[in-house]
Amino acid sequence: MRSSLSGLIKTAGVVLLQVATFATAQTVLYDKSRVSCVSRQMNVPVEAQFKKFTARIAFDPARPEAGNAQIEIDVGSFDIDNAEVNDEAKSKPWFDVRAFPKATFVSSGIKPLGSGRYEARGQLTIKGRTADVTAPFTYKESAGNGVFEGAFSIRRLQYNIGEGAWKDTDTVADDVQIKFSIVVARNVPAAKK
Repeated sequence: MRSSLSGLIKTAGVVLLQVATFATAQTVLYDKSRVSCVSRQMNVPVEAQFKKFTARIAFDPARPEAGNAQIEIDVGSFDIDNAEVNDEAKSKPWFDVRAFPKATFVSSGIKPLGSGRYEARGQLTIKGRTADVTAPFTYKESAGNGVFEGAFSIRRLQYNIGEGAWKDTDTVADDVQIKFSIVVARNVPAAKK
């Protein structure tokens, strides 16, 4: 009886810790935030923005290891400022938005690097394929808001982005940089965009 009570208390403690972590999530200020990708087409850098995403971030710079993040991107919101290219990006060879409308990043840990620099480790899922990534970022506070900025590279072919003739990396490079600037209001309940 005593060991089952002890197990119950430990389980309750873990659940309460998880609830407390999620309760401290900050509200994302979407009008000030941005997620984009930079690819090289025929060796020329081209940047596109994802206009719709949701993020749930719980982060305290005094205890970064206890932080977590979950970001969900509506890949159909890809915008390179060219309607024809935007439509092509949504097609099956590229993002295949009908079958895979969302890309997600879920952190598994945040590590402080010093001087306002950190790295988030986690899993990135695009087009039904998942891989571990490390995203270095900076965090600063400004006018009562928290600002996360960072960038990391992925290989598009690892996620099957660019099928068929588009697998040729002479036209579109395999390396793609993911950039983000996410602004959060400190100590306010999280909200969805």
